[in-house]
Amino acid sequence: MSFHIHEKNGLTYLTCDLLSGVRHGFSTRRGGVSPPPWDSLNLGVGRGDAMENVRENYRRFCDAIGADAARCVLSKQVHEANVRLVTSDDCGKGLWRDRDYTSADAMICNQPDIPLVVFSADCNVILLYDDATGAVGAAHAGWRGTAQGIVKAAVESMAAQFGTHPSRIRAAIGPAIGPCCFETDNDVPDALRDALGEAAEPYMAWNGKKWHIDLRAVNALWLRRSGVERIDICDHCTACRTDLYWSHRKTGGARGAQIAMISL
Repeated sequence: MSFHIHEKNGLTYLTCDLLSGVRHGFSTRRGGVSPPPWDSLNLGVGRGDAMENVRENYRRFCDAIGADAARCVLSKQVHEANVRLVTSDDCGKGLWRDRDYTSADAMICNQPDIPLVVFSADCNVILLYDDATGAVGAAHAGWRGTAQGIVKAAVESMAAQFGTHPSRIRAAIGPAIGPCCFETDNDVPDALRDALGEAAEPYMAWNGKKWHIDLRAVNALWLRRSGVERIDICDHCTACRTDLYWSHRKTGGARGAQIAMISL
């Protein structure tokens, strides 16, 4: 695994060697100003935390990775496979001004200094970078988005909008709930089989009561099917490491959210 943990001014975050050359980071819950139950680096909006805390947390995180907090563009996650083309007109949306879009589980961009932000508290977050065309992408994939192939849609949108060849894309799948802790009923495996057929079977295991599913591996499968060859997967399970991450499965709604961010 080429993911590395960094400590800067009390803030803890991860980067991935595969994305070297582009500003990016995967946040943890450490290093912010938010009080319990959002303590402390809560980067999720609309969770009950004071907005001044959230904005200060963004300033700290962006300072750590060298991005501009004033220009962040936040996703609008509704567990669909919609991809938004982001331009400079979108800068600040979700953090400093209202979002005028109702669905954006993935975003793509080829303009400099526009940090794309997707959220997680167990779901997969995937960052994409093509150094040939100077394009980036960020996707959020819960089980529904995974079944719908949200990351495949993001790759296809980068190809259509920027001429990106999938083989040039580098993809990093960040911290997420692992198969050790993601237990589910038949809805999820049925949806994955409908989307991927027998190819999904190696990533699903029945324990006699529930299914355990490796959604990170399934998203990597979507990437490979899309022509992406360079993929790295963080092995941190958010449900196992609640000292470092928020987990919706473990804490429910009384929590903050971590992010994945990427910016040219």
